[in-house]
Amino acid sequence: MDRVKEIVSDIKQGNPKPIYFLMGEEPYYIDRISQYIADNVLTEDEKGFNQMVLYGRDTTVDEVIGNAKRFPMMADHQVVILKEAQHLSRTIENFVAYAQNPQPTTILVICYKYKKLDKRKKLYKAVQKTGELFESKKLYENQVAEWIRRTLSGKKYKISPKAAIMLVEFLGTDLSKISNELDKLTLIVPSNVEITPELVEQHIGISKDFNNFELKKALGERDVKKAARIVDYFAQNPKDNPFVVTITLLNTFFTQLLKYHGLNDHSPGNVAKVLGVNPYFVNEFAVAAKNYPMKRVSAIISNLRQLDLKGKGVGASNLAQADLLKEMLTAIV
Repeated sequence: MDRVKEIVSDIKQGNPKPIYFLMGEEPYYIDRISQYIADNVLTEDEKGFNQMVLYGRDTTVDEVIGNAKRFPMMADHQVVILKEAQHLSRTIENFVAYAQNPQPTTILVICYKYKKLDKRKKLYKAVQKTGELFESKKLYENQVAEWIRRTLSGKKYKISPKAAIMLVEFLGTDLSKISNELDKLTLIVPSNVEITPELVEQHIGISKDFNNFELKKALGERDVKKAARIVDYFAQNPKDNPFVVTITLLNTFFTQLLKYHGLNDHSPGNVAKVLGVNPYFVNEFAVAAKNYPMKRVSAIISNLRQLDLKGKGVGASNLAQADLLKEMLTAIV
């Protein structure tokens, strides 16, 4: 995120690079940088003759280079954006000669999604010397809530830890999808109002009471009645609450709880660091550790893995989600 700001800042100050090679598993930042260049480098009058978008499925490296070598018309620069460049992965090294001596009046943007260049190859080294090589790495699930907080903070908004976790649980780690939902929230919610679980429920459509976050908390507290109500809700709404998501989250939680039992230092800071969780949720592990001894946690993890296989049809066929959920609840409490 900080590197993206640096790249954008350089462009704003009138110091664009002749090549931007944007690569990596997370498409969100690749799209953001390429769109910023498309929107801001040229004026609307200049774009007609000097901005071109090509697609990897429909072009060749030679064709891209041919366009990049043109001179701008009545402008200081021309912009050539190659989207879906990953479809040219077999010939991508053919950009080497151009990357070694790029046209100074051209800004060539190569969007190489879901892949990255081999650092040992000539193209990687050439772009490093003459242009901007940016790798957009996929965030781990435990990093996304913090990303949400920072993104909203940049827009002068605050969000409660629970609300951020609800968004991650419901939307996954797709930053583009999350960003779209955050845009909806910031259009509706005033900037002086903290985004809470209630607002997320109201405007995004995620239940603040019947979700995996609340199920995990209820199980940690051994609140069987509450857990049963949530499981029953999941059974009645299987499409919105896939079993695979629930079983994966609970397996992660009990695996972290097993690590918690093994820690000598149970201070909130150390627990948060070792388990990779927000300090806000550390107390949940302290409560759960009292309710589930280490030996019991090991047995639960084993049972959850067996249930995960059943849910995928291994060792059992055509089991309804309601039956899997009930078996899961029984296995834990």
